[in-house]
Amino acid sequence: MSSLATGPDTVKEIPTQVKNQDLVARRRSQIVDAAVEMFLQKGFHRTTTRQIARAAGISNGLLYEYVSTKEDILYLVCDAIHAEMQRAVTDALARPANGGHPLAAVIRQYFLVCHRMGDHILLIYQETQSLPGKWRKVVLENEMRITRLFRKAIDQLVRQGALPPLDGSGRELIAHNISVLGHMWAFRRWSLAGHYTIDEYIRIQTDFILNCCREAETGQPTAVTGRTAAGADKNL
Repeated sequence: MSSLATGPDTVKEIPTQVKNQDLVARRRSQIVDAAVEMFLQKGFHRTTTRQIARAAGISNGLLYEYVSTKEDILYLVCDAIHAEMQRAVTDALARPANGGHPLAAVIRQYFLVCHRMGDHILLIYQETQSLPGKWRKVVLENEMRITRLFRKAIDQLVRQGALPPLDGSGRELIAHNISVLGHMWAFRRWSLAGHYTIDEYIRIQTDFILNCCREAETGQPTAVTGRTAAGADKNL
């Protein structure tokens, strides 16, 4: 994965001794990239700030000019991972469906992001509990922001007639389904990868999600066949 970068709002939230905000952003990007690798290898609690500083190519004293605690670094890591995921999902929503079902195209791109960033997603879920309450709240809000992107896409597709006229609760649940089923590949791929390729997983789960849309409209269950609805396979 390319270098992770936190957003400008995050730069302002964590105190720093450095006045140049561009420099703060660059240094923190170095620190985040080094910390991600260290946290993935050793875990948050077994990683020291000195090890992070060494991996980032800076002194431990210099590191503390840009953050105050190791928990600050973990928050920056979580924020940067969410920012990367949000960029990928936003890009997927902006792409044309190429003749298939537009929601299937969005699901595919998001699941591929979860496949590519599986270790990073797992890191967030494992280590968020180590954050102070105020940072934990922001990390959870970042998670919900991604789910709201799916809700926005579903609302738009309902208006366009590409999805059934679902009520608000149905739309909300489907948005959460998409988010969680993408994460499930990250959590359970140690088992799932022995049964499915990522493309097979995407096909089956896309079929499930589109069938959920139909069930929400009709109230009647539909079979999950392991294939996407008509036209959706064109996106795979």
